Amino acid sequence: MTTGLPFDDFRNLLRGLARAEEGPADAVRARLDELAPAGSLGALGEIAGWLARASQRMPPVVSRPQLALFAGTHGLARHDVSARAPSWTAAMVEHCAAGGAAINQACLADDVALKVFDLALDLPTGDISRDAAFDERGCAATMAFGMEAASAETSLLVLGDFSVGGAVAAACVLAALQGGSGRDWVPLLVQAGEARAEPARAVIDAALAHHAGHLRDPLEALRRLGGREIAAIAGAIVSARVQNIPVILDGLAAVAAAAVLHALNAEAVTHCRLAASAPDGLLAGVVGRLAIEPVLAAGNLPGGGIAGTLAVGTVRTAALCLSGLRPMPVPA
Repeated sequence: MTTGLPFDDFRNLLRGLARAEEGPADAVRARLDELAPAGSLGALGEIAGWLARASQRMPPVVSRPQLALFAGTHGLARHDVSARAPSWTAAMVEHCAAGGAAINQACLADDVALKVFDLALDLPTGDISRDAAFDERGCAATMAFGMEAASAETSLLVLGDFSVGGAVAAACVLAALQGGSGRDWVPLLVQAGEARAEPARAVIDAALAHHAGHLRDPLEALRRLGGREIAAIAGAIVSARVQNIPVILDGLAAVAAAAVLHALNAEAVTHCRLAASAPDGLLAGVVGRLAIEPVLAAGNLPGGGIAGTLAVGTVRTAALCLSGLRPMPVPA
């Protein structure tokens, strides 16, 4: 029987979140009005304002950015929803640990610390087309584990994932929270190279039907339809919000985690930005409802944290432009 008790600490924490003070963002706008009038910094000025509000610092700084990648395995992968074998996730964790993945090089180039979290890869979540992903205690414990990714020494946190079948689970969570069916979500997954069309559609529709009547509660939707990476990212987002750490979300799992928290309290994700703008369509609508703006324009950006790492460079530039502004000498 569902008790809800394992989630009580998170419900109370989310319920108690206060609106972030606007003073730092107001100070950014005042400084820009004085030293960079007429919007001459464009999007960089707006990003600087977000950074100040999210961090509650003026001027904001980006001195110790970190990318946290969460790796999970899914029981739904048995339905051949991906071109990758289920063993790919563990192999990718080892590849990152050896420093040979593209994300290792991207983090080196942009001076971003990288942490990869192995979320019980030898224990896939349940097959959501016929069972819950995991129980409440396991979901709450994974959220608590994810909170550890947001340390007080981090000035900017990028959250992403890699998994086989994780995008399908994320689509299920988003469909439960904001509507849609397999037919709606599969084109996005296929376009991004995250899923095979027909198996993914069948899993999404079967999961939504099997769990129908139990999805009104966002945390219940998460534990029934999600994955460990989504739960861990949700925990990291909450922890970062409490500590005033700005967050960049990279990938569908991160968006699903943010959607779960937003459904409980919109203030839980006001410190978040999307790494890159969502393509037109259903995902763009989801992101719009979450009121999460992108750092980068949409493009053919790879997943697995690379877009988020590239976004760090833009946010760092915005912070440096703001802190380095000086009055322009008046021409003779």
